[in-house]
Amino acid sequence: MLTLLSMFYYICLRRRSRSGTRGEALTSRRAVESSQRAVLPLSVEVEQYAKEVLDFSSHYGSENSMSYTMWNLAGVPNVYPSSGDFTQTALFRAYGTWWEQCASAPPPFRRTPKGFYSQDYIEVGFEEPVYPTGVDVLETYYPGAVVQILACSHNPFSQNPPTDVRWEVLWSGEPTKVLTPQARQFSPTIKHINFPTNLLRLEVNSSLLNYYTELDAVILRGVKERPMLALYKMPMIDISDLSDSEEELSDVGGPFRQGGAGSGYFDKLPYELIQLILSHLTLPDLSRLAQSCKLLHQHCCDPLQYTQLSLQPYWARLNDAALGHLQSRCTLLQRLNLSWTGNRGALTLTGFSSFLKACGLSLVCLELSCCHFLNEACVEVISETCPGLQELNLSSCDRLQPPAFTHISKLTRLRRLVLYRTKIEQTAILTILTFCIELRHLNLGSCVMIEDYDVVASMLAARSSFLRSLDLWRCRNLTDRGLLELVSGCRMLEELDLGWCPTLQSSTGCFQNLARGLPRLRKLFLTANRTVCDSDIEALATCCPSLQHLDILGTRLVSSASLKKLLQSCPQLLLLDVSFCSQIDTRAVQELSGVFPNVSIKKSFTQ
Repeated sequence: MLTLLSMFYYICLRRRSRSGTRGEALTSRRAVESSQRAVLPLSVEVEQYAKEVLDFSSHYGSENSMSYTMWNLAGVPNVYPSSGDFTQTALFRAYGTWWEQCASAPPPFRRTPKGFYSQDYIEVGFEEPVYPTGVDVLETYYPGAVVQILACSHNPFSQNPPTDVRWEVLWSGEPTKVLTPQARQFSPTIKHINFPTNLLRLEVNSSLLNYYTELDAVILRGVKERPMLALYKMPMIDISDLSDSEEELSDVGGPFRQGGAGSGYFDKLPYELIQLILSHLTLPDLSRLAQSCKLLHQHCCDPLQYTQLSLQPYWARLNDAALGHLQSRCTLLQRLNLSWTGNRGALTLTGFSSFLKACGLSLVCLELSCCHFLNEACVEVISETCPGLQELNLSSCDRLQPPAFTHISKLTRLRRLVLYRTKIEQTAILTILTFCIELRHLNLGSCVMIEDYDVVASMLAARSSFLRSLDLWRCRNLTDRGLLELVSGCRMLEELDLGWCPTLQSSTGCFQNLARGLPRLRKLFLTANRTVCDSDIEALATCCPSLQHLDILGTRLVSSASLKKLLQSCPQLLLLDVSFCSQIDTRAVQELSGVFPNVSIKKSFTQ
């Protein structure tokens, strides 16, 4: 490692000793740093609320209403300065680490930068482009989730197609756990940028929060005329600027060679050991290290370094050219994460197809959440070039048209399929279930274009007997008949999300049948089903001893006595949400929490 650092230092010395354009640039940077001036606004500051919500990764609400949806973030505040759980605010789908603990959660990607914390995002547009001087986020419940605020050079309301889209980070920070769930106005100190913007992106991480974070409004403050900004402070030497010319590569490490040849001590190390060391570097670091010497260039370009590749942290910079540059290194690629990438023309069908045709043969996992560049031709390419694909995530690809989903049925080895907030229709999902009989995890949450979930449940029972997790969040027409068939045919289910499914009625005995038929159950969400009663809870206590997560928010018929029996019978229980359960008051929650301290019992409030 000392030898490697010496190499970099040697390169830096060579660069600093050069004359000409690069030397003049360095001199000008020093001059800039010594003459930093304050921003001198030339016009009055404008304050504006978000005009429109343009894009988001997830939300708690449904696609057909305004309760708990991201669309509530547009306009003036609905709730602030009040605190609490209000339907008029914007909520993301998850919080804490509960979802990551489930069997349906994929393993994390290696090489994810330590500074990349973002789990969800929302993009909002404003009426007037301004040079930002401040951003305010009005948080009304469990604040602290915002980890990054970015501005975009593209005007989302322009009729012209986007060209040369540029994103700049205005502020970034680590996830925080605010001690109180009370409302606050979050006003971080932002960086000044040299272009006007009316498009902001908020990225959040709710992993440290005890409950759902709720956002009420976003305020953009700025001036319409360009401020007299000092030139931006730039690093003295940017390692990404260092060329990899043959002359330089041949000279790097010269003082450390023995006998005028070789690569110092690196060529004495086993190839596998160097590969192991390099496996801990992030993708940008790996690319920079490749410029240091020929030996390390060979190691950094070895396809074994690219069996897993997460490009999500670099969504703002990824384009066809970048994918093409990586193409020769990814011939052994097995897991690829392109989530959030390629929007506003950054990736095209040509670039995406070329990459998959060269690198898709060994692919087993493909994450494409919120990839709005996808069209039917892209999905067809996936089905043709990735024959061994086992995991496919199309979460929130809500601009992908219904005919595209029929191509998924060709991926017969699929074991995990996420279609949350997509436009998949009933015919397509039935075709997929017919041919993809190895499915273990299926997410159909908020798929509003499926007409009859009873038919889907019947097909799952017939074709997916090994299913372990099923998300039917906010499916509007699943009845007790469909649930009975599902339980009888998918007895290995460990996770079942039936949150906000209003057509299920406890009086039919469907929840008790569920408990008796799914003894392996670890997670059950019956959110907002007001008919769940003590008999259902007691059936879970008797038949589901492995239960870990239970959400019965909103029921009026469950007592603290049945909950105590459940807690006694399910020693692995970790999460219990009883928010808005009219028979469970704050005092009952405190008593149960005192007796069962290892269980996180949730009880939201409004003020």
